[in-house]
Amino acid sequence: MEKNLARPTIQRILKRGSIMTGKRTVHSERTGTLIKSRIPSLCRLRILRGKLHMGHALDQTLQDVLIRWRRMQGYSALWLPGSDHASIATEVKVVNKLREEGIDKEELGREKFLEKAWEWKKEYGGKITEQCRKLGDSCDWERERFTLDEGCSNAVKEFFIKLYEKGLIYKGNRLINWCPDCGTTLSDIEVEHEDKEGEYWYFRYPGADGSEGIVVATSRPETMFTDVAVAVSPGDERYKEMVGKTVMIPLLNKEIPVIEDEYPDPEKGTGAVKITPAHDPNDFEVGQRHGLACESCMNFDATMNEKAGKYEGMDRYECRKAWVEDLKAAGYLVKEERMSIPVGTCYRCHTAVEPMLSDQWFVKMDELAKPAIEIAKNKDLQHVPDRFEKIYLHWLDNIRDWCISRQLWWGHRIPAYYCDDCGEMMVAAEAPAKCTKCGSTHIHQDEDVLDTWFSSALWPFSTLGWPEKTEDLEYFYPTDVLVTGYDIIFFWVVRMAFSAMEAMGESPFKYVYVHGLVRDAQGRKMSKSLGNGIDPLEIIDQYGADALRFMLMNGVTPGNDMRFQTEKLESARNFANKLWNASRFTIMNLAG
Repeated sequence: MEKNLARPTIQRILKRGSIMTGKRTVHSERTGTLIKSRIPSLCRLRILRGKLHMGHALDQTLQDVLIRWRRMQGYSALWLPGSDHASIATEVKVVNKLREEGIDKEELGREKFLEKAWEWKKEYGGKITEQCRKLGDSCDWERERFTLDEGCSNAVKEFFIKLYEKGLIYKGNRLINWCPDCGTTLSDIEVEHEDKEGEYWYFRYPGADGSEGIVVATSRPETMFTDVAVAVSPGDERYKEMVGKTVMIPLLNKEIPVIEDEYPDPEKGTGAVKITPAHDPNDFEVGQRHGLACESCMNFDATMNEKAGKYEGMDRYECRKAWVEDLKAAGYLVKEERMSIPVGTCYRCHTAVEPMLSDQWFVKMDELAKPAIEIAKNKDLQHVPDRFEKIYLHWLDNIRDWCISRQLWWGHRIPAYYCDDCGEMMVAAEAPAKCTKCGSTHIHQDEDVLDTWFSSALWPFSTLGWPEKTEDLEYFYPTDVLVTGYDIIFFWVVRMAFSAMEAMGESPFKYVYVHGLVRDAQGRKMSKSLGNGIDPLEIIDQYGADALRFMLMNGVTPGNDMRFQTEKLESARNFANKLWNASRFTIMNLAG
């Protein structure tokens, strides 16, 4: 069955005959092949809207080619379709729909809201199945899975409790990424970093002793209300005499120390940095090293709180404008520069993310990352092309603890319970009858749900019956090949790797076959804002599924983007017609 080819083609990486594809798994062990499939994760919203895009078409066609090829070789092949619940995207859609009907989510209540969410899923979730069938996907539709079904939900609880009991999950008050529009935390990889034109303001922080003090550059003056220090680089001769002394925050009559830390870059700005631990991740780390206070001057809706004094209640950007004008009028503004500034935005709504101090649930990543790194370095998990291994390893080598709690109602509710009388916290699969500490029966469950990726990370084994030792799990795990786009390596691939190593003790797949994106004829990424998206279903109606699939496969190479070209599509349609007519002619002349 092995193909001894010179370069890493699909045939070569299928030596054992098992595939796991894209959010879609193809898997074979010993004598059989299982394909477990899942709609690509970056399009959860589109799943529930029932809308395929061209990236789906490429991803699914690759998988279908692989599974049909294995079936033709005599392998038993199962392509198990399914989708995740897309917590943020789905909740946003349901909330917006309710708002159009004049219904407020909070007034409706959690139980009634979840009923509405399930109605939404029932209405729109099935449409993706119809569209996949139209594309020609040869899945076993009777075995379709959903991350909120009973089996997957039990697996999520089991995995959460397993990590908690090992001390790998904890609840802590830390700086997190907060989306004021979606109203929830985001993990580091759900924050997109964009360079935007903005302002840098240089303000003088006068010395408390009456000296000139220090000039500090900042792009976020609205956070100055809770500055706790000004940091300079060790050995910076410009500020040698200021270290250990104090300066005043302009207009606030608040005295803060000047400290030395490795964080400030002497070559950037003035070399002096204001430290606001509750509103910047780097400042937070500086604050931890120096034992500095950590107070926020904003509310979770991105308006200013009481720490902002007369600016309380103003939107953060309105406050920025008014505060800068007041500082300028008082003579504290030294200069301002217009330049490109990196801004973190929510990957869903593209609102600027606000770092906020909050009580959240986290996964300790240092211990979990090590086995995932080892399987790549030992070649138990290999990327095709191998250049994508650098992305995988870079993310794991620089990983921070994963914030897994979300302030939503749609999703897997965190299995933690609190005693209303003594405050004891209990983590359990089911609600305890009474408090394990004081015996009280007044208990409530944690309000938050888990990050959707927490359940998505379990997909290779949760859909096979884990934590139960099912025949499917024993027979089909581990898989051999994952087919996926390069844009979700750290979103999904890495998380499946470390979760599988923790739960199963071996890599969930042997190879990660990485494909590129489908771009428009000009090489631009397809997007709503550009209006250059192409609906594969419309293409199928006009040219046929065979033509679309052949066009996508013709000349595609691992890891490289491709351009959608009408000429190639027409050529593929003509070829399909010739093949069809030749087949009809042959069959007509076959005896019997």
